[in-house]
Amino acid sequence: MTGSTYDESMPTMNNSPLLPGVKRSEVFAWAMFDFANSGYTTVVLTAVFSTYFVGIVAGNAAWATLLWVSSLSTSYLISMLLMPAIGAWCDRHAKKKRALLMSTILCVIGTSALGWSGPGDLAWSVFWIVVSNVAFSLGESLIAAFLPELAKPESMGKVSSWGWAWGYVGGMLALAICLFWIIHGIHSGYTTTQVVPQTMWITAAIFLLSSSYTFWRLPERASPQLSIESTRFLQKAWNDLVEALKWAKDRPSFTQLLKCITLYQAGVSVAITVAAIYAEGEMGMSKQDTMLLIFLLNIAALIGAWGLGWIQDRIGHIQFDQTLSEAIVQCILENVVVNTTQVIG
Repeated sequence: MTGSTYDESMPTMNNSPLLPGVKRSEVFAWAMFDFANSGYTTVVLTAVFSTYFVGIVAGNAAWATLLWVSSLSTSYLISMLLMPAIGAWCDRHAKKKRALLMSTILCVIGTSALGWSGPGDLAWSVFWIVVSNVAFSLGESLIAAFLPELAKPESMGKVSSWGWAWGYVGGMLALAICLFWIIHGIHSGYTTTQVVPQTMWITAAIFLLSSSYTFWRLPERASPQLSIESTRFLQKAWNDLVEALKWAKDRPSFTQLLKCITLYQAGVSVAITVAAIYAEGEMGMSKQDTMLLIFLLNIAALIGAWGLGWIQDRIGHIQFDQTLSEAIVQCILENVVVNTTQVIG
C-alpha cells in the first residue's frame, strides 16, 4: 500500500465496488475489525478456552460440555433481545461507531477476565463467557451495518469477502501467537493449566490494538433521525421488528432465505462450539494438534471467503446459493454411501 496507488484523495472509479467518496483506507479500517475480533472466535470459542473450560474449569464432568453450550446459547439469546433496541438507538443518533467501541471494550474486558479462570471457577467463567460473547455478537452486527455505507449493492459479496478473508488472517495470527506461547510454556516445564489462561490476555490485547485502526479511520456516514422521541426508540425497535416479520410473511422467498440463514448459523455455531472439545475429548488430540488443525481450517476458510464472494457477485446470489447447496448435498450423499459401504463390507 505504497506510492500513488494508495492516494486516498483519488476519486473512486466507475467500476469500483465502492460507493462514490469512499476511500480505500475506510474499507481497510472496516475490514480491520474482522481482523481484530476473529481471534476471539478462534482462540476463545473454538480452539483453546472451550477445551480448557470443559477439561480444567469443569473438571471433565459429564455435564461440562452442556454447560459450555448452554452458556453460549444464553449469550446469543441476550444478543437477540438487545440488538433491536441498540440498532434503533444507533439509527436515531447515528452512533454505530460509539456502540461498536463500547461493545469492543466490553468484549476485551470479558476476554481478559477469562484469564483468571481456574479449576472450579464455574460461576466466574460462565459469567464472563456470556458477557464477552454478547459483546462480540453485538459488535458483529454493528460492524456489518457499515457495509451498505461503503460498497455498491452489486458488490456487497466482493467487499464483504475482503473483510471475511482478512478476518481469518487475524484469527490465524492470534492462534499462532497463542500456540507459540503454549508450546514454549510446556517446553519450559509449565502445565497446560498454567499457560492456557494467559492466551486470553494475548487475544484481548490483539483485539484492542488491532481494532484501534477501525475507530481511527472508519467514519460514521449515517445521519441522525431525531424525529423519533428518545423515550420511544425501544417501542419503535420492536414495532419495526414486528412489521418486518409481517413483511417477510407475505414474501415466501425471503422467508425461505431467513430459514436457510437460521439453519446455517445453527450448524456453524455447533461446529465452532464443540469442534475442539470433540477433537480432544473423543479423538484424543493434544492441545497443540487441535490448535494446528484449527489453523489449517482457517487457511481453507480464508481461500473460500476471498474467492466465493467474488463468484457470488459474478453469477448472482440465487444461482450461487443453488450451486453451493447442490455441492453440499452431493458431499453428504457421497459420505453416506461411503460409510454405508464400509459398514456392509
